[in-house]
Amino acid sequence: MRAGRSLTPVVSYAVRACLPARRWTGLLVVFGACVAFGLLAHVPDTGRDAAFARVASAGLFGLVLPLGTLVIGDGVLGADIRRGTFVYSWLSPVSMTTLTVGRWLGGSGTAVATMAPAFALSALVAGSPNAAAPAALGAAIGAVAYVALFVAIGAATRRSTLVALLWVFLFERLLGTALTGIAQLSPTWESRAVFTGLADVPADLVRRGIPEGWSAVGRLGIITVVALAVATWRLGRLRLTGPAD
Repeated sequence: MRAGRSLTPVVSYAVRACLPARRWTGLLVVFGACVAFGLLAHVPDTGRDAAFARVASAGLFGLVLPLGTLVIGDGVLGADIRRGTFVYSWLSPVSMTTLTVGRWLGGSGTAVATMAPAFALSALVAGSPNAAAPAALGAAIGAVAYVALFVAIGAATRRSTLVALLWVFLFERLLGTALTGIAQLSPTWESRAVFTGLADVPADLVRRGIPEGWSAVGRLGIITVVALAVATWRLGRLRLTGPAD
């Protein structure tokens, strides 16, 4: 009961203080991008379901999801540490586990509330209503995993934004495309596999060698737990010296 009472203000702080107006503006841009990708699915002269599946695989899960969750995941911890204001939370009588989980819950709730409806709306705009639920589920589970990952990166380095971008574009997009073993550790590829495993998509979009559908949901759960464990361990060894230069 005490843990629950201490967790509530941490979650509230994560949502209110770590997501200022400029980050909400960024999320509105992400929402607009989802609608734009839905409209883009009308361009190819193919079936609506197949066209949206290709747009979602490359644009929504490959670009919008990681960048949108980066705005949130970096905001709930990494930006707070860079500003030097995390010291107030760090000195509070709250365990590192509570701080980590609370920041993650606040960011995850915001990410799911933003990403899942936007991906579903994109499917509806594209004229592929049957893909709306799989797209929303993939976005929601992927967002939860991504926020945990970016919280861990924020706890590990002051250059969290740069490291997160390198993770997304170098590790996931470049190496993950070439190596299936890396793709299995990637929220981008696994959230995409949730979508391709549960929706009716062209066969060439299904990537062999990584979990699909509900199995991909389980893999994303493992990634989330590991990332939160790393973040908790790193916060316990954090040395706060003031705002970053």
